[in-house]
Amino acid sequence: MKIGIIGSGALGSNIARAIAKKGLSALIANKSGPASLSNLVKEIGPSITAATIQEAASADLVIIAVPWEALEELTSQLPTWNNRIVIDATNPVLFLAPNSPERQDATNPLAAYGIKAIDLGGRHSSSLFRDLTPGARVVKTFNHLDANVLSEPQISGGQRTLFFAGDDVSAKAEVRKLLEVIGYFPVDLGALDVGGPLMELPFGALAMNNFIKI
Repeated sequence: MKIGIIGSGALGSNIARAIAKKGLSALIANKSGPASLSNLVKEIGPSITAATIQEAASADLVIIAVPWEALEELTSQLPTWNNRIVIDATNPVLFLAPNSPERQDATNPLAAYGIKAIDLGGRHSSSLFRDLTPGARVVKTFNHLDANVLSEPQISGGQRTLFFAGDDVSAKAEVRKLLEVIGYFPVDLGALDVGGPLMELPFGALAMNNFIKI
């Protein structure tokens, strides 16, 4: 299965590192183009290849790991999904610049953590993601942990638990298989409308819960 990763920040790059450690291949892309990724792919190794967004989006399984505010513009430029698997690794938060006035906003309970929740009008983020990716078989995962720990699926003598949710049984089976190969312990939370809100940052009940399967 050909894997594409769109987004090369902490989230996308650490997913790529975890994939590469098991010898799997993937394309990684960002809005700045393949040349901007030369140092990253050199560091990770030859199984990860810099690509254009269009190339990465044409893979059999595509992981979208971009900031929420970039999602709508990104998806509007992508090819039709034609029943391919798309992993929603996003969260509806804004990342606040260090030392910005917003970090001192007393009305934002998350300011000290450098984030601000985005008001989605009562909807959960994966329901909106699903609307933005018509024709895709959407599975949500990779989003509920600190991105910086994703490069180490196996730790403390066990495996990090990675939750996932989706509506298509066969797509979830493929994602489960991928997570297992990478080295995580996958836990199925059911349908997207059930599991998605549970793992969604910042307020999901399972968000930032770093369970280890021993």
